[in-house]
Amino acid sequence: MRAETQSQAETIRKSLALLAQRMDYETAPHRLEEFNAMIEDPNLWNDPAKAQKLMRERQMLMDAIGTYRMIDSGLRDNLELIELGEMEGDNEIVTEAEAGIRALVQTAREKELEALLDGEADGNDTFLEINAGAGGTESCDWASMLARMYTRWAEKKGYKVELQSISEGEEAGIKSVAYKISGHNAYGWLKSESGVHRLVRISPYDSAARRHTSFSSVWVYPVVDDNIEIEVLPNEIRIDTYRSSGAGGQHVNTTDSAVRITHLATGIVVTSSEKSQHQNRDIAMKALKSRLYQMELDKRNAAINAAHEAKGDAGWGNQIRSYVLQPYQMVKDLRTGVETSDTDGVLNGDLDRFMQATLAMDVAGKSRAEATAED
Repeated sequence: MRAETQSQAETIRKSLALLAQRMDYETAPHRLEEFNAMIEDPNLWNDPAKAQKLMRERQMLMDAIGTYRMIDSGLRDNLELIELGEMEGDNEIVTEAEAGIRALVQTAREKELEALLDGEADGNDTFLEINAGAGGTESCDWASMLARMYTRWAEKKGYKVELQSISEGEEAGIKSVAYKISGHNAYGWLKSESGVHRLVRISPYDSAARRHTSFSSVWVYPVVDDNIEIEVLPNEIRIDTYRSSGAGGQHVNTTDSAVRITHLATGIVVTSSEKSQHQNRDIAMKALKSRLYQMELDKRNAAINAAHEAKGDAGWGNQIRSYVLQPYQMVKDLRTGVETSDTDGVLNGDLDRFMQATLAMDVAGKSRAEATAED
């Protein structure tokens, strides 16, 4: 067996060891049996919230066990095929098995990172807000490009994307937009995207075809689980209704159905303008509770947050990623140093490499300065 293949097999074994440790593989089958017994309880759905939580936890455990066994059996099978091929002098079998092990290395790496998404809210659905920053119409257009990028990424992941509110730009693009993205680990993956994103390109809105720099900020915070209690008293908020601004036409909003909720103590403002007033009030209140929950998470993780720059204002400072389309093509993450010239791929939702690198850096406890110094 070639030394490279032996090294790859050892890398996979290390990933398997971490996966086993994360789910406590020795007790996992017994816990799954307990889950299976609990879902047979005829009174389970008397408490829908509790039942749904139980079903989610059971599915997560089933997925973890299935992933471990798939990688483990794949490694064993391919190593046996290599041994068999070498004994019989069949290079075709050896080549195919080596390709299988190379593919397993990537799968194991991805699953290892996914297993590290074990923060308190990592498994939750998430809210994603995008706000145009410095740069006027250019930044509004850039905000719409980011909205498309994240929508494409979420759809590739199989996540559900729901528009919560949108404010159109005066000439083009959007001033701000908010989405709810639903799916397992949606917040865990997207939380690394909070920050300022910078675009450099030849402006399609400049008749002189000059190069422009635009900024937009992204803010990600988890949807509060039904089992997490966040109390918001009526005297702590102000609720305003207003007429939402849509695309016009026969569906233009003619009533004050949009809702804006302001949390007086913190100054947090949330809006919803896509549904009826009753639904918008409910959506906005959930968004407010999620924002307050994110603040609480930030307080608990103050030491970690201090090691990484905060989102800040959408301008020259506080950038996390740069997207250069002219005079050359390059997307570079300023925290991890990860970069690619495939700008089209990134803007079409190919973001996993950036998210994985940031997650790995966070797990390693590196600061932005340390990560870039190694680059």
